[in-house]
Order: sequence, then C-alpha cells, then structure tokens
Amino acid sequence: MIGGKPMSRKNPIPPKNFEEAVAELEQILQHIETGELGLEQTLVEYERGNFLIQHCREVLNSAEKQIELISKGPDGAWAAKPFEPAAEGQE
Repeated sequence: MIGGKPMSRKNPIPPKNFEEAVAELEQILQHIETGELGLEQTLVEYERGNFLIQHCREVLNSAEKQIELISKGPDGAWAAKPFEPAAEGQE
C-alpha cells in the first residue's frame, strides 16, 4: 500500500493529478532504495511506479499537444508548431 492506497494489478488507481503522481513516485523510490522491503512488496511498488510513469508520460504528451495547438505564428496569428524543449542548461 502506498499513501494509504491499496495496490491492484488489474485496476490500478490513477493519481488525482500530475503532481500527486510525481510525489507518489518519489515515495516509491525512497521505499525501494531503503532495501527494507521484501521482494513481493518491492515488486508491487515497482509495478505501481511503472503505472505512474506511464500516467505522467500521457499527461506530458497531452500538454505538449496543447502547447502545439495554441502557439502563435510569427505574424501573431495562431499557428500550430511543435514544442521545442529548452536545451539542457538553457532555461
């Protein structure tokens, strides 16, 4: 159980939002890194972590598509253009 939520392999419970997913991922990582969990519980938490990672990817992909749709062109008109993340170290 993570954050008071039961784990289910068949019907995982999605987080309420992106921030909650990231916080839960951090908690899972801390639990696994301690090495104090048994193998079965480690696997359950690892599975939950994978589910949360996929959820976060989907949220980020959706946000990226929204950014593409609402970007303005050079003439000030709305124009679709791909999102280009800042290069590492340039923010």
